[in-house]
Amino acid sequence: MRLTEIGLQGAFLVDLEPSVDERGFFARAFCLQEFEAAGLNTHWVQHNIAFNRQRGTLRGIHYQCAPHAEIKLVRCTAGALCDIIVDLRLDSPTYCQWIGVELSADNRRALYIPEGFGQGFQTLADNTEVYYHMGAFYHPECARGVRWNDQTFAIDWPLTERIVSERDELFPDWIK
Repeated sequence: MRLTEIGLQGAFLVDLEPSVDERGFFARAFCLQEFEAAGLNTHWVQHNIAFNRQRGTLRGIHYQCAPHAEIKLVRCTAGALCDIIVDLRLDSPTYCQWIGVELSADNRRALYIPEGFGQGFQTLADNTEVYYHMGAFYHPECARGVRWNDQTFAIDWPLTERIVSERDELFPDWIK
């Protein structure tokens, strides 16, 4: 397993380093010691799955505010998606910056998202499944969102075809 910081302070890609033979491969997807050595969360309290029937499905930008801010480890287990994260931490040197990462069943990458980030994704294939490890329990009173096309961030979503829920369409713009 290889952890690589990706340009937004505290966000990491988690790449597998498979041991391959004629049967296939074996790889560690999580290692307590390596996550701790990098200063990352190692306590996951909830695991979630999001299944998306159609290519172009857009979810986000979601986050959970204090005192129940979330850390996420996101992996695509079927299909493909572009995962977008936005640094919403006022005191961060990467405040209001975003990055997009392709996660797919083929590349088997995961994305480590620190607390204080908004997160969303757009599916690149039909029947895409996303698996989340969560560092905090869901608290509906702390659930928040920012509109997916907020001009503060000017996110370059990969597809122009979009299926967006009414809830996500109604999220407010971010106020800097």
